[in-house]
Amino acid sequence: METDILNLYPFRKDASFDYLYPNHIKELSQMHWTPIDIAKKAAFFLAIPNARVLDIGSGVGKFCITAGAHFPQTQFIGIEQREAFCSYANVAKDEINVDNVSFIHGNLTDLDYDDYDHFYFYNSFYENIEPGSRIDYAVTTSVELYERYSRFVYAMLDAKKSGTRLVTYYGRETQIPPSYNLVDQAYNKMLKMWIKR
Repeated sequence: METDILNLYPFRKDASFDYLYPNHIKELSQMHWTPIDIAKKAAFFLAIPNARVLDIGSGVGKFCITAGAHFPQTQFIGIEQREAFCSYANVAKDEINVDNVSFIHGNLTDLDYDDYDHFYFYNSFYENIEPGSRIDYAVTTSVELYERYSRFVYAMLDAKKSGTRLVTYYGRETQIPPSYNLVDQAYNKMLKMWIKR
């Protein structure tokens, strides 16, 4: 790891990191936020110096903050449609004191993807099709939105240049264009690393 940060205590285990959040956010961690070990492995693959990595559906920022703390020469940006989650992410980022991490409150369909080199995707659309995995009622969910967002990300990834890196966690292979080669996988094949041909 390339980190210059001396205090990595929050990154030892998930409970230590989740302490940065209010109780109702901590309770969502096991199902909805990227585990620390997964974030480190994904970041190791995506962290190319001076690259900009986008976390699609960043939630409360756990992946970006973990990645940014360990790889300070790479920019990690999260896009999240829940304004409250962006606020929690920014508070946690400031607490950890990482300068190479930022969060955007907005919809993923409104971004200019030419601004990003590589991508992390923890199946953030799943709550649209599985009522039991719904985070809250702050945003509208539906099967139609799941399909729309999945098609959007598929087309965006397919349009990226050769060499683009992608990490998916609990994603479906049908969401990834065939122009991407699966180059590694871990954690019972739930974490997958891809490079565009």
